[in-house]
Amino acid sequence: MEWIKTYFKLEERGSSISIEVLGGITTFLAMAYILPVNSFMLSAAGVPLGGVFFATAVAAATATMVMGFFANLPIALAPGMGLNAFFTFTLVLFGYGLSWQAALSAVLTSGFLFFLISISGLRKIIINSIPQGLKFAVGAGIGFFIAFIGLKNAGIIVANPATFVGLGDLGHPSVMLAIFGIILVFVLYSMGNRFALIISIFGTAIVGVILGLLGVDLMPAYSNDGIFTISALFSGAGQTFGAAFTGFGELFSNPQVFTIIFTLLFVDFFDTAGTLMAVGNQAGLINEDGELIGSAQALISDSIGTMTGAIFGTSNVTSYIESTTGIEQGARTGLSSVVVGILFLLSLFIYPVLSIINGIYDPALDTFFSPVTSMALVLVGTLMVGQLKEINWNDKSIVISAFLTIIFMMLTSSIATGISIGFIFYPIVKIAEGKWREVNKVMYGLGILFLITFILQNM
Repeated sequence: MEWIKTYFKLEERGSSISIEVLGGITTFLAMAYILPVNSFMLSAAGVPLGGVFFATAVAAATATMVMGFFANLPIALAPGMGLNAFFTFTLVLFGYGLSWQAALSAVLTSGFLFFLISISGLRKIIINSIPQGLKFAVGAGIGFFIAFIGLKNAGIIVANPATFVGLGDLGHPSVMLAIFGIILVFVLYSMGNRFALIISIFGTAIVGVILGLLGVDLMPAYSNDGIFTISALFSGAGQTFGAAFTGFGELFSNPQVFTIIFTLLFVDFFDTAGTLMAVGNQAGLINEDGELIGSAQALISDSIGTMTGAIFGTSNVTSYIESTTGIEQGARTGLSSVVVGILFLLSLFIYPVLSIINGIYDPALDTFFSPVTSMALVLVGTLMVGQLKEINWNDKSIVISAFLTIIFMMLTSSIATGISIGFIFYPIVKIAEGKWREVNKVMYGLGILFLITFILQNM
């Protein structure tokens, strides 16, 4: 055990093996939903269900364990929400009309380019060019964003044709269970209970299962219906392993190939960069230069995950903001990431057990609810918003760009879009103030690049 403490610098970061294990379990429980959600999302594009489930678990495990051992950071990775929707609906079904094999080729190519950026000095130049105030805005914006996701997953906030969003049916059984979980986690946290999250997750799951056994509809329940078969991965019509290598011809014959690859690379890089900034501030792992300790290794880990996932059969892997749930439990090192990676591998064999914390589908409303884990996102989002206090509210350029970053991140459900808008307006406001010399040249370049990206995406 001593080598574990030394390798992961547990004492140096004020942690312990038990704390890291608990943090890893908490993070895994908060993001385990990605296994079924990503599988069903990509299966809509034609990717075989069994194969993409296996690919999701393996890619998440590989990237997260590399993050743990190589970067020594408490950050978990998995195929990204938003990126998987882009894969399914834009690349395959409605936008560019690619086959799913060619779409995987695009993912693999973007992952390789991400790797080249990560091992070069370009990564540090980009990260260090971002004003400190914007970094805090990104962290706070992600806090608002994931709290909104948590409330949406709980069914407390729903779509509304008149106002776009509105209050859900608070009398719905799944929503009531989610409200119980949110109240429980806030009460325990306010009492100073350091295990508030994991107690709330397990407590809500147990209450839901008991209510289900007593006859209450739409409660968490154990299901032995598996969706993973090893034969589906490597042979026959269900083969996904290596399919990415068969789609390069189709991909590069598409006249918009560079737009496709650039968009994947752009979203993946800035989703990850934004998450790393937020997680670094949350964990207290920012160095004197305002950069996340081990950020180079973190980006390399991300790119390795994307390439691995593409080869096995899934969309871009990215760092998960749900990692902050484990950080809130005290995780400060890569040991928690190793725990998450191991649990993702074990999930290949214990998938039915995860059915208790997976979403609950209400066919009458055609809606999924996640009452067991939604409280984790709400609590962590609440805590992350505290980064707003670090912003200089007397700096107009920061205030305007920070506000736009946060509001667009929430309203578009995209971390990358929020960052893009903020980066475009920061130099614009500085120029309007006559302070254009204060803007890093890289920020000018990024602003122009993001503007061009928006134009290309809407042509």
